Amino acid sequence: MLILLRVKAVFVDRTFLQNAKAKGALCLDGSSLVYHLDRGSGVGINNWLVQIEGGGWCNSVTSYLARKNSKEGSSNDMAKQLSFTGILTNESQFNPDFHNWNRIKVRYCDGASFTGDVEIVDPATKLYFIGARIFWAVMEEMKNAENAILSECSAGGLTSILHCDNYRALIPEDTKVKCISDAGYFINT
Repeated sequence: MLILLRVKAVFVDRTFLQNAKAKGALCLDGSSLVYHLDRGSGVGINNWLVQIEGGGWCNSVTSYLARKNSKEGSSNDMAKQLSFTGILTNESQFNPDFHNWNRIKVRYCDGASFTGDVEIVDPATKLYFIGARIFWAVMEEMKNAENAILSECSAGGLTSILHCDNYRALIPEDTKVKCISDAGYFINT
């Protein structure tokens, strides 16, 4: 007997990071960082499940320029809503462990797993290489977490590897932190 369960789609609006320009948290083209946040409730109110969107790495100025005016380098064309499913859904029958946590999807717009910290490399290209500032600005939102999971795949998984210890140092010592990388190690990059 086949039983089909119908999952109601949860669409989460985008949020532009407050004071992004003042914090230096800008995408490749200088637009503000975008994330999608579904706030937690009840006993999950101080717990965070953070997914860092993947999307490969740039390896030359040419590849950054190709990405600059797309959704991988600019928040201008990013979706207004994302569907939260699987581990991001707020339905307890499908996500019993994390349904009431703060669930956030951080959009990827720097091409280097949020590692850069140089404002403008070449005034002619106007590329912003300040992804590290994006990461820190978003993580500040979670500095009072009781439990935190930083995860995702591909370049987002690499972000989890590269920033796990730094994120751990940002939040209270008694916070339980887990970082999960799914296919986030690219040996050739």
